[in-house]
Amino acid sequence: MRVLFLSASVGVGHLSAANAVAAALHRIEPGARTPVVDSYKYAALVVSRIVSDGYLQMVKTIPQMYRYIYNRAERAREVGPLRTWAHQFTASNLRPLILREQPDAVVCTHAFPCGAMAEYKRSFADAPPVVGIVTDFAVHGFWIHDNVDGYVVATDAIRNALTARGVAPESISVSGIPVRRDFARSGESRDALREGLDLPRDRRVVLLMGGGLGIAPLERMMRALESIRVPLAAVVVTGRNKRTQRRVTMAAEGVSYPVRALSFVENVHDYMHAADALVTKPGGLTTAEALVAQIPMVLCKPLPGQEERNARILVEAGAAIRTRRLEELPKAIELVLTDVRKRERMIEAALRLARPNAAGAAAAMISRLVKLRKESVA
Repeated sequence: MRVLFLSASVGVGHLSAANAVAAALHRIEPGARTPVVDSYKYAALVVSRIVSDGYLQMVKTIPQMYRYIYNRAERAREVGPLRTWAHQFTASNLRPLILREQPDAVVCTHAFPCGAMAEYKRSFADAPPVVGIVTDFAVHGFWIHDNVDGYVVATDAIRNALTARGVAPESISVSGIPVRRDFARSGESRDALREGLDLPRDRRVVLLMGGGLGIAPLERMMRALESIRVPLAAVVVTGRNKRTQRRVTMAAEGVSYPVRALSFVENVHDYMHAADALVTKPGGLTTAEALVAQIPMVLCKPLPGQEERNARILVEAGAAIRTRRLEELPKAIELVLTDVRKRERMIEAALRLARPNAAGAAAAMISRLVKLRKESVA
């Protein structure tokens, strides 16, 4: 079986989801070929620059403008001419790749390649089936196309939103956001985990994460934790942003509690299992991983658009606390660390939302789609 994954280089969540499903496919289809490709490499240069560089600059400097654009695009019922051109341009550029790989299916873990592959199917009669994996707890209209063969989504609410826009109910799998199996609890004690990671066992450990792009105000978050009244240690994961890691490392020398500053780490699941609380931006993949890891979340500084929606859903479900200002952060963390009943309720809510086998369910759906396609052709 050959499955081509099209991701996007905006953060690392879309890539993580692709890799999780690819690994699950290998478990059920030994010998499967599952390349994961950055779709922006096939987009027009102006598109990739606007989406990657322009997006980051906008959400950091004028988030209100990004929120307005995001919400306006969500209400649109037709694809605008610029987006249509971008999808057509990318579809043409993807043609040599797809002819070379000859995939049995193409799986998109970002809305942009999903739109490009929808255009590809309109342009080329020999197009393979296309599956979109939505990596947030809400779905934007950019995902929705009438010729996508299947969707993998996190919640029934997303399923209802898709069917309201004309997507066939039978093409939607409500199986969760795909995460690696490592995030499921193994049964190993927290003390043993901390010993293996060389973390203190006589302090509460808070894990701070700034997303794959490392754009959260991690230094200010660290300073805010100074006022917490319980013995504390922190692990700060800065992602792939080396500049942020340098700033965090310098800031760690100025706080009164022990801090370990890390860049992107492959075993972040171990730190989630060892920590008492997670402070993070509400990216879809990070929060889905945290739900499976059963770690209470304090959400801070969500990006406008999808992260604000993720935050609202997680808070309403009881699995997270959201802080509106950094000044609220110490009180929220202290509540999670000291209020046993509150902590238990948050973990119970996480268990209700968690989908530890989401990657396996997505892989099984893709495998079924490929086999049905082969049978129909035969």
